[in-house]
Amino acid sequence: MAKTFEEHMNDSRCRHEPMGLRVTHAMRAVVQDRIEGMTTAEEVAYFNESSRAVMSGMGIVPKYARPYDEDA
Repeated sequence: MAKTFEEHMNDSRCRHEPMGLRVTHAMRAVVQDRIEGMTTAEEVAYFNESSRAVMSGMGIVPKYARPYDEDA
């Protein structure tokens, strides 16, 4: 089972690092746990969907972006 963000934050390997590094390492580890075992296409779809969710949550509409599979 994948660790939670809090479990990664309290991991003994990074417990003595500055807070900024602990957060960075924990976020990286959570994403790494989520994409483990995915194919490249699944990883791309995961990151694209995650990016869209973050941008829409912030009210950002991409102006010049289009999917790579669209014809130019």
